[in-house]
Amino acid sequence: MENKAKVYGMKLPTGFQLIGQVGLKDYQCWLEFFASKKNADKIGQTITKRAYARIGLIGNPSDGFHGKTIAMSIANFWAEVNMAESENLILVPHPLNDPTEFGSLVDLHGISRKEGYLGGLRLLQATCKKFYQYCSERGIALARRNFTLKYDTNIPRQVGLAGSSAIVVATLKCLMQFFNLTDKDMAKEIQPQFVLDVEMQELFITAGLQDRVVQVYEGMVYMDFEKRLIDSRGFGQYSNMDMQHLPSFWLAYVGDPSDSGKIHSNVRERWTSGETDVIAAMKKFADLTDQAKSAFELQDWTRLADLMNQNFDLRRQIYGDKALGMTNLRMVDIAREHGSAVKFPGSGGAVIGLCLEPSKMTQLRQALQVEGFVVCDLIPYTGCVDQCEK
Repeated sequence: MENKAKVYGMKLPTGFQLIGQVGLKDYQCWLEFFASKKNADKIGQTITKRAYARIGLIGNPSDGFHGKTIAMSIANFWAEVNMAESENLILVPHPLNDPTEFGSLVDLHGISRKEGYLGGLRLLQATCKKFYQYCSERGIALARRNFTLKYDTNIPRQVGLAGSSAIVVATLKCLMQFFNLTDKDMAKEIQPQFVLDVEMQELFITAGLQDRVVQVYEGMVYMDFEKRLIDSRGFGQYSNMDMQHLPSFWLAYVGDPSDSGKIHSNVRERWTSGETDVIAAMKKFADLTDQAKSAFELQDWTRLADLMNQNFDLRRQIYGDKALGMTNLRMVDIAREHGSAVKFPGSGGAVIGLCLEPSKMTQLRQALQVEGFVVCDLIPYTGCVDQCEK
């Protein structure tokens, strides 16, 4: 009886119509339907990402010379990138950093003198270009979606707080979320190298890995850039450090960054040629970093202050006063006159300090401000909570 039973079937006018006699055209049609439906659900979605300014606490500038450093994200300053789906791909110029209209020739002169000619728009474009290249070379298919990309930043420019790399990192975060990429597609360990490649290969910005590592990992990060590690796997050894019981750091930077006094240095050429003093200095920076790591773990702030001073003195010895700039040296002198440890957090234009006698901090702040420097207390950013990201 069961063998003689008639069986009836039907094609439903939905995705189930793929059951039965269908061809490639039907399959492609439904792929396009569901893809467009998925994308339609995302229309109007806005992605906002931040990357924070950083301070080099110890060891810099040895990150560019296979050394070791400790750096920290700070919540005082950040770059923010906003991405929304749109019909065409649009990069929106920043009204201050990428101006195309001025009130007068005087305004053009003043803005160009203070802000320079290299705004953030080039960073967005270079990141997008490099991102597409990265995905294409690795066979990562990207959905056919366009977007509008714009940025804002309150990181002081040209004072060595990693403002450029912050824009690139925030843009990368947006692109990865927009195209549904995860750390499996671009491992966290290699994201800093991607950011560095954007700046060095696309925009010819001379830089090291430190800033990009701490902006990707966030918080306070210990970094070992040993040549063997970099050559063998493309990244160093990076580990987050405990930030629960940090001392109070302060930051001062020049109010007019166009006069920060930074002059080209030949240290890289000397290092490449194997000059003994430079090679030894980079090894010493690495040793100072290991000692500072121990000081953080033991909460030995007197030891840490001494190591910060040693870091600056060694940098001054290798680079020379002319390369460091008289304005930067003046900030250091004022800090030391008031009993504070002090060093450069980056390439120049700013200093960070650790004052172990709080009673002297008011006078130190006033002395710096009288000479036109901007002073603020640093707010560590742990990276645990980002209220901005959606």
